[in-house]
Amino acid sequence: MNDTAHALSSAGTLWELLTRRAALTPDRPVLFQDDRSLSFGELHARAERAAAGLYGMGVRPGTVVAWQLPTRIETAVLSFALARLGAVQSPVIPFHRDREVGFALRESKAEYFAVPGRWRGFDHTEMGHRLGAKGLFEAYDRLPDGDPGVLPAPPADGTSVRWIYWTSGTTSDPKGVLHTDRSLIAGGSCLAHALRPTPADVGSIAFPYAHIGGPDYMVMLLLYGFPAVMFEKFALPDALADYRARGVTIAGGSTAFYSMFLTEQRKTPGTKVIPTLRLLAGGGAPKPPEVYHAVVRELGVQLTHGYGMTEVPMITMGDPDDGPELLATTEGRPPEGMEIRIVDGEVRLRGEAVCRGYLDPAQTAEAFDEEGFLRTGDLGHLTAGRHLVLTGRLKDVIIRKGENISAKEIEDLLAAHPAVGDVAVIGLPDAERGERVCAVVEQPAGAGELTLEAVTAYLRAEGLSVHKLPEQLEVVDALPRNDTLRKVLKYKLRERYAAGATRER
Repeated sequence: MNDTAHALSSAGTLWELLTRRAALTPDRPVLFQDDRSLSFGELHARAERAAAGLYGMGVRPGTVVAWQLPTRIETAVLSFALARLGAVQSPVIPFHRDREVGFALRESKAEYFAVPGRWRGFDHTEMGHRLGAKGLFEAYDRLPDGDPGVLPAPPADGTSVRWIYWTSGTTSDPKGVLHTDRSLIAGGSCLAHALRPTPADVGSIAFPYAHIGGPDYMVMLLLYGFPAVMFEKFALPDALADYRARGVTIAGGSTAFYSMFLTEQRKTPGTKVIPTLRLLAGGGAPKPPEVYHAVVRELGVQLTHGYGMTEVPMITMGDPDDGPELLATTEGRPPEGMEIRIVDGEVRLRGEAVCRGYLDPAQTAEAFDEEGFLRTGDLGHLTAGRHLVLTGRLKDVIIRKGENISAKEIEDLLAAHPAVGDVAVIGLPDAERGERVCAVVEQPAGAGELTLEAVTAYLRAEGLSVHKLPEQLEVVDALPRNDTLRKVLKYKLRERYAAGATRER
């Protein structure tokens, strides 16, 4: 981290961080979207005016404001306006509907709710009325406005809870994750330190800004003073024109995004799909080693992958200087201040970037051990050089005839099969074995028929132990994914195939 970024990372609050950056480089752009741009100075000024407008509506320090808005310049301005006031923000992914949104509004006790109105064919305002949301207002292309002279002093304490993020609910309700300005700054600093961007770089925000990755990425822009392109609707190949026009040098999001870029590159082998691109970076989902090698080989760029979660936005990150083997097989190293402890194979964490717990005190008590380490539920180990290797999830271990089987080990091997585009390996209930191994495969365009026999023969040839071989194969048009970082929703696959056929070995 350079000296300027290091000094900025000591800011007590997100508003202080923006204020410092705006003073340093007021005219430098921070956000691009379509034909619009916003400088650091303009972001600061517009956020202050929006804060004054919110203040006139009754928003005060500590007021809980939920917002369900797409990835737009206005969304970033509104979020910083709330940070200026010291309000408590509860971002909600814009694709969520009544059940998830109603739960978030009730549990957070939101006093205001900002929505985009009708967006992508859905009326969010009507949903807000239906749910009885308090303080409902639209904030798509117009924000509250006022004279900053009415504002009280900005918050000085960055360790108070001012953010409620929501974990992705599976078969149960999501959890409200409590963050502070300082925990978000710490997470973004980790990302920035690992990627080492320069003012000449141009990034991209292709995921929902309401995701924990929104402020994570924004902190990096503020620390290093470079801009990013925002995509309200991300789809390839449509987005490529903006990547090329803005000269994007850093892109990514998660493993699914890497695969999408590879798909586009394979349409024009030998010609870089984004000429200026030098780095793909992301996290939030497992990265098979073959994906790393394919990106480097075919896209001609570096790939650094990291490990994070809603509770801890950035835990480790690959360093471009780590070398191919470490970048392909590990999640990188933790930054200074992040403690990683392995207990019975489980990764546990302690540090400034770790959340303060959950809205439900019982969930908080269950999540932290007696020494204050967060139980992640992820399995892994540390190398001699302190690089983290993830081997699966506690809930993603398949127990077949009393033997533990890592789903990730099988997935990593199958990811290199030419007839496999993406794969999820799950355990399904089985009366004789306890659980049976099922591979659910999404094939690339033009791939030939894939059979269970071909899959098991391939895995045998790769050296996989016989007791780990899949007993069931399902081929699907598309794996079910969430709407944020495109993670595969394995619980949906378990529900779908729990009564499926078994095959003896």
